[in-house]
Amino acid sequence: MVKNDLKVALRKYFGFDSFKGKQEAIITNVLDGKNTFVIMPTGGGKSMCYQLPALISEGTAIIVSPLIALMKNQVDAIRNVSENEAVAHFLNSSLSKTEITRVKKDIQDGVTKLLYVAPESLTKQENVDFLTSVSISFFAIDEAHCISEWGHDFRPEYRRLREIFEKISNVPIIALTATATPKVQYDIQKNLNMLDAVVFKSSFNRDNLYYEIRPKRDVEKQIIKYIRTKEGKSGIIYCLSRKKVEELTELLQVNGINALAYHAGLDANTRANHQDMFLMEEASVIVATIAFGMGIDKPDVRYVIHHDIPKSLESYYQETGRAGRDGGEGECVTFYSYKDIEKLEKFLQGKPLAEQEIGKQLLNEIVSYSETSVCRRKFILHYFGENFDEKECNSFCDNCKHPREKSEGQEEVVLLLKALIELQETQKAKHYCSFLAGNLTSDIKTYKHDALKGFGSGKHKDEHFWNAVIRQVIVAGFISKDIETYGTLKITDEGHLFLQNPSSFKLIKEHDYSSDDEEDAGVTLSGKGAAFDDVLYGLLVDLRKSISKQKNIPPFVIFQEPSLKDMCFQYPITLDELTNIQGVGTGKAARYGAPFVALIEQYVEDNEIERPQDMVVKSLVNKSGLKVQLIQNIDRKLPLEDIGKAQGKSMDEVLEELEAIVSSGTRVNINYYIDDILDPENQKEIFDYFREAETDDLKDAYHEFDGDYSEEELRLMRIRFMSELAN
Repeated sequence: MVKNDLKVALRKYFGFDSFKGKQEAIITNVLDGKNTFVIMPTGGGKSMCYQLPALISEGTAIIVSPLIALMKNQVDAIRNVSENEAVAHFLNSSLSKTEITRVKKDIQDGVTKLLYVAPESLTKQENVDFLTSVSISFFAIDEAHCISEWGHDFRPEYRRLREIFEKISNVPIIALTATATPKVQYDIQKNLNMLDAVVFKSSFNRDNLYYEIRPKRDVEKQIIKYIRTKEGKSGIIYCLSRKKVEELTELLQVNGINALAYHAGLDANTRANHQDMFLMEEASVIVATIAFGMGIDKPDVRYVIHHDIPKSLESYYQETGRAGRDGGEGECVTFYSYKDIEKLEKFLQGKPLAEQEIGKQLLNEIVSYSETSVCRRKFILHYFGENFDEKECNSFCDNCKHPREKSEGQEEVVLLLKALIELQETQKAKHYCSFLAGNLTSDIKTYKHDALKGFGSGKHKDEHFWNAVIRQVIVAGFISKDIETYGTLKITDEGHLFLQNPSSFKLIKEHDYSSDDEEDAGVTLSGKGAAFDDVLYGLLVDLRKSISKQKNIPPFVIFQEPSLKDMCFQYPITLDELTNIQGVGTGKAARYGAPFVALIEQYVEDNEIERPQDMVVKSLVNKSGLKVQLIQNIDRKLPLEDIGKAQGKSMDEVLEELEAIVSSGTRVNINYYIDDILDPENQKEIFDYFREAETDDLKDAYHEFDGDYSEEELRLMRIRFMSELAN
């Protein structure tokens, strides 16, 4: 087909006047009947590379796709560019017999140009027999990295595709993926028996994406604060577990964020509905496991947050690639803690040894990426076999935006390269770190490496430092990791040249996310960093005193000290905001709150205080079901010990729970229980004490009564007192 005809077809079906990147060359190659391998980042226009040739070729193109949601999305998109609904179909387990019959008829009539199938559907003999009887234009494999054991989403059924294709028809294959390291690329081509394929590899650089790693502390609060700065914009949050997806979605909803959950545990209708609501902008945030987003064609996702670190750099690249597909703003913020890596390592246990080794190797790469101080863009692109000059990053990653200090590292690089030679390039990174630092590990003893000249030659630095040197020397191209031997380090030709003629090598100080005081830890939102307002505290204490005199009740009944202190951090100026304050429930806010919020509002205005409102994060009432159950059981007058036993709590924990309930403004009646252990005169004596007391401190009460009453009896009476007077 001549170029002009292709352009006419592009205009007719998709409304574009020109192709993007290498699309035209790829489409021409497919139409010429040649095997084609496309490696193109998310948002680069991969699907066009098989959709357009399918629409203008004789017969039906078979598109292998891993997810039902993805197929539905693609089929809907293709039907929109054609006058005939039957132009595209999918064939998978979600269809009824009647629907399957209709799909087959449309293919036989030559109307269907694209048939999307899951690899499982292709293996069914009845489908193979049917497809053998019709005209096939070509096979396309979307998400082709699923073929490779080294791919981040390996699917064993993908390994059988070649033999099934051969049974059906001898037509060309186009394999497409958004992520492929050189190793994965070779693995895919070899498995599909298409080493003869013309390879089209686009740059993996997404220059509109901003990459940032933050230490995982106060993560939910950080996420809420971040989303509040993105009002009206769409975002995706990835979590590793379904449970975390559910919890985080609920927390976001409680905080007024229009979020929906998406994971494989939801029924198909709910999933499809949530996906559609996100696409139609009825929800601004999707909280998802990695089951979401493969092929979700929403061009204006403005941010992707990883609550948990992904299992590999490929997954990370693929998932962050959902942001800014239209070329506009796209921020990728990831929360990292080494504890998450340890969790992921546990998941690998029990798997075949080779799979464990591959999994660990992929985890090592994501750790290196997270902890590195090198330009993140440079690091990612190096991983995918592409060179990149960090000057072109334009501060579009946290490491380039906030560069860390550099020091001369020529001597250390030489020591490292010599160590590789001395150990005959047989070890992985961890072993070299121990060897250089002079740490006598069991492996070093086993290999007798402590007897070698270079053992401890770098003991002026620790293993963390040597790990950082290895990462930076790999990115510089002096060392490579041998994938076949699961990450053994080898010196490259450039490394040998450096050893012969050493020159300056600047080492960047690495991040250390193991400690809690990372100097550039991002923003913490606990309010702990904010300055305590002594002046306001004094005013609130005076106000509380005057109200307590007026109502003839002790000051602590109104608001306890921790509540007043929290007001001096958060500056609540409405009753609704007051309920975010520690120990203040809706009842207490309604009863005593008005004069306090009026005073704070005036104070904020007079002193032009910028309130940290975005730091106010409502938390989910933890175990709220158990609290309701506790109150219901008290209403049924059950003994407190029995209530505790039923909930797996000690008496002490039950009393703590009750103290929290009454201090936040809910009334509970435990008189039935107190009547069994204290007679009326004793109750009155303790009640009157709390009425006159300056403080609700139990130690003071205990000493006042010279130990006549136990701490538990005093606690129970204090709960009753607070319940009756404060609420």
